[in-house]
Amino acid sequence: MKQCWSEQPERRPTIDQIFDQFKSINKGRKTNIIDSMLRMLEQYSSNLEDLIRERTEELEIEKQKTDKLLTQMLPPSVAEALKMGTPVEPEYFEEVTLYFSDIVGFTTISAMSEPIEVVDLLNDLYTLFDAIIGAHDVYKVAPAVGRGRLRALGSHSRGMRSPRGP
Repeated sequence: MKQCWSEQPERRPTIDQIFDQFKSINKGRKTNIIDSMLRMLEQYSSNLEDLIRERTEELEIEKQKTDKLLTQMLPPSVAEALKMGTPVEPEYFEEVTLYFSDIVGFTTISAMSEPIEVVDLLNDLYTLFDAIIGAHDVYKVAPAVGRGRLRALGSHSRGMRSPRGP
């Protein structure tokens, strides 16, 4: 079909060549050109449906990644409100504990270690740390910046115990 639109007439197929191509498409069966075009349109439609299904699945996967990232950056209630397009009202909390952490001697440790060892150390340390605080309803206020961490206790859950006890 593209050849038929060529700017150079000598590159355009003759009617006999077009007829031969249709015969090869139809595998020797005698059909008219309309039937052939309808069959090609059905095939195109089927391919288009498959492509739409595939793209929809890809979009759903990306949406799940975005939702996961949003809930990692914000408290779940705020993330849900933002996803639904509702305004997020500021809240007042009677008690909030902020916890800052740092690794004492980190500069010395990292100077004496291979880069992968430093990455492994930080990954192991903060994976363990996050598992422990996950059991205590602690919100990560800010993502990790280098080796430091900031956490807030009691800032996103109304029914939470005080860090000092019940």
